[in-house]
Amino acid sequence: MMIRSMTGFGRQQAPWLDGSVTVEVRAVNHRFLEIACRLPRTLNHLEDAFKKAAQQVCTRGRVDLTVTVQGGKGRTVAVTVDRSLAKQYYQALRDLKKSLKMSGSIDLALIAGLRDVVSVTDQPAEDPKLAKLIQQLAGQALQDLAAMRKREGAALAKDMRDRLRTIRDHRTAVAARMPQAVQESFERMKTRIEKLMGDEGPDGPRLLQELAIYADRGDITEEIVRLDSHMVQFEQTLNHAESAGKTLDFLLQEMGREVNTIGSKANDAEIAGHVVRMKTELERIREQVQNVE
Repeated sequence: MMIRSMTGFGRQQAPWLDGSVTVEVRAVNHRFLEIACRLPRTLNHLEDAFKKAAQQVCTRGRVDLTVTVQGGKGRTVAVTVDRSLAKQYYQALRDLKKSLKMSGSIDLALIAGLRDVVSVTDQPAEDPKLAKLIQQLAGQALQDLAAMRKREGAALAKDMRDRLRTIRDHRTAVAARMPQAVQESFERMKTRIEKLMGDEGPDGPRLLQELAIYADRGDITEEIVRLDSHMVQFEQTLNHAESAGKTLDFLLQEMGREVNTIGSKANDAEIAGHVVRMKTELERIREQVQNVE
């Protein structure tokens, strides 16, 4: 098992009488599963079956299934007029005519000839054999879609693993720098206090104790341990879950929280540089996760 992308495409075509039948399935990102079917009027009764079939291969995404029947004996045609579009064309031509001070009439023939105002579509005759053929093609197209989503998922997983590897490199650098950063923070504060107090410095042991407490507040060991844990869970999810987008998104949020805390607690320029790079990689992973089913 492995993650799958929410985007994909499947297409199947077969001859029908003296024409052809085509089924296309497209899928894009969506928060939930949404399925829409575009069918000739005489095939509307197949919509529920198509939606159930799509639910078998998709759990998230916007899925559009389109059936086109071209040619064929015994066909009928449907003529549709987009009245709203025609009105917009008419108003636009009137405005153009007025602004250019042109003569000439804007008649029905002109409007009807403009793109998409009048459309003619095939309406195949009802035929059980045609319905059966379309169901077969739809099943194959959905399998093509599922295969493409799986391939895309593998590519996404590889990219995210590479970015996790980069984050781990920066995390290792942060862990190596941490002891020295804590010591430097301790020394800076000690020097500052001694400079401010002058000859009337506070009790030595008490000062060292307070400084140790201050330095300990900048310790990021717990954040690094939690970051490591989240990265392990993230990679395990990549390897063993098909529908994992929401889980991956949650883990990314947790990783981002730990990285932000590391940056704010460490108070060190070198560590801050690594934090910026980790946040950049996390953001790129987040963009990829938006496409995971």
